[in-house]
Amino acid sequence: MDKALFELGLSKRKATLGEEYVTNNLAKADAFNLPFQEAMTEWCWGFGWGDDTIDVKTRSLMNLTMIAALGKMHEWELHLRGAITNGVTVDEIRSAIHVIAIYCGVPQGVECFRIARDVLEELELI
Repeated sequence: MDKALFELGLSKRKATLGEEYVTNNLAKADAFNLPFQEAMTEWCWGFGWGDDTIDVKTRSLMNLTMIAALGKMHEWELHLRGAITNGVTVDEIRSAIHVIAIYCGVPQGVECFRIARDVLEELELI
């Protein structure tokens, strides 16, 4: 493991997903999934998110569209919250969901809108 890349990834992961979520997630890791948690933090968050060529807001919008295309809605909700933390606006979320519906299908757009509404109402953004 590249310790510096892991530490960078850990800071990027906490900045987007929240310190409490990340700390709890890592605390629950055991011998079975700890190697995955470490590799994912180093690779996805350190290597991927640690590259400042693309700003975090754009990266978050990219993630929302890719995760929606995969149909991984639990992850989509998590990254929606992260996108809001990274400065993505309600209007930008709406526009991203329009694109998701065009390229991934209307039912996927409907599901994204359902989840987004719940999150945005909870956060009192709509």
